[in-house]
Amino acid sequence: MHTDFDRCVRAVRSKDARFDGWFYTAVLTTRIYCRPSCPAVPPKDRNMSFYPSAAAAQQAGFRACKRCAPDASPGSPRWNERADLVARAMRLIGDGTVDREGVPGLAARLGYSTRQIERQLLAELGAGPLALARAQRAQTARILIETSELPMADVAFAAGFASIRAFNETVREVFALAPTELRARAARGNRPATPGVLTLRLPFRAPLNPDNLFGHLAATAVPGVEEWRDGAYHRTLRLPYGHGTVALRPRPDHIDCRLALSDQRDLAGAISRCRRLLDLDADPEAVDTLLGTDPMLAPLVDKAPGRRVPRTVDAEEFAVRAVLGQQVSTAAARTLAARLVVAHGEPLETPHGGLTHLFPTAEALAGLDPAALAMPTGRRATVVRVAHALASGELALGVGSDWERARAHLTALPGIGPWTAEIIAMRALGDPDAFIPTDLGVRRAAATAGLPATPGALTRHAAAWRPWRAYAVQYLWSADDHAAARMPSA
Repeated sequence: MHTDFDRCVRAVRSKDARFDGWFYTAVLTTRIYCRPSCPAVPPKDRNMSFYPSAAAAQQAGFRACKRCAPDASPGSPRWNERADLVARAMRLIGDGTVDREGVPGLAARLGYSTRQIERQLLAELGAGPLALARAQRAQTARILIETSELPMADVAFAAGFASIRAFNETVREVFALAPTELRARAARGNRPATPGVLTLRLPFRAPLNPDNLFGHLAATAVPGVEEWRDGAYHRTLRLPYGHGTVALRPRPDHIDCRLALSDQRDLAGAISRCRRLLDLDADPEAVDTLLGTDPMLAPLVDKAPGRRVPRTVDAEEFAVRAVLGQQVSTAAARTLAARLVVAHGEPLETPHGGLTHLFPTAEALAGLDPAALAMPTGRRATVVRVAHALASGELALGVGSDWERARAHLTALPGIGPWTAEIIAMRALGDPDAFIPTDLGVRRAAATAGLPATPGALTRHAAAWRPWRAYAVQYLWSADDHAAARMPSA
């Protein structure tokens, strides 16, 4: 979009927040870059230039606006809508892969050469993987500086910088302030209420309907790993460097996020996973506009627009839980998962409320004797089979995985049918077009709405909903009066 000068100018002049994260506005006279919705008076057209990423703007010598904080924009929806190389690379960079494994590690995960990845990222985003990772490090550093009491040296290494000098230079270059000056500015605002807890605001594109999003997470919460408490969804997190807990609470214009991490180096990855869990980088206007063209689906869209797809913070965990949920009620699936957690999960040294365990790893489950699992016989074998495929690397469900290849591997495993493969594609892989026409709730809602109720006919009708069929499922599920379709009242 950044190449359409006139359209970008119109978005900037109307301060249209829907375009935040789609492109960045660079002001040639002040040498700053902003989000399209920046509240400052827009510059003259001739003094504007547009970039596809914050990293590209930084590479061109622009610094971040102190007023609109463009690095805190919602992420571009493109990376969660697509399954091509650039989108997969961006999801991996967002998860911290370059900081942990370098560009060669990123290339190895994607199955391409570093040169191919560099070339494609430069062509679409104006910046290579190192520059994109550096922009993310700067954002992580700003969050730690402003929301924690960590010494600056600890902030530097937690944000992924190799040296304090690189940290200082990057912060000055991007924000035109020294790290201590950034902290002094933030000190005039709210400080963290609880030592060791990072309090963040996760932005999103409006509208956002939290009912099915938080309702589903609360209704399916696994005791010990997740809980709904005090108006917020809480859960444990297994992260590359350690573990943590998070509390997520919906607000009118943001999601309140409170993170407690055993290792601050996991901050960027934890934020990325929370955003992914709540589908915060979606473009609800594009989704609802298309789905609303179907006269039988339109009433559900018009009644409560902005529904998101509840996803997951751990794709491997969700795959196991999807198997546990085959052909049983939500309550029964929670019971089976809770037993698995108590028997094979990792206890937290310091429990947080009802959060006592991390969900078992695929490696821990792969080595089990199926007979040791307290569940139906057929389900036991499938759980261990899926866990072994994940632990061996045969089945890849991470943020950089190939969606169609993952589907093929899933459906080749005995005990994994179309419903399970598609629910994993929808919530673990994040495919916005995943569709489950055989689901009983979908079929019942379709019949009530006047849509075809048989799987084949519904699939043919739903071709017009592509590429947003996963969102259509959320609207259909919302037609049922069950706990997962509404946010808990307390």
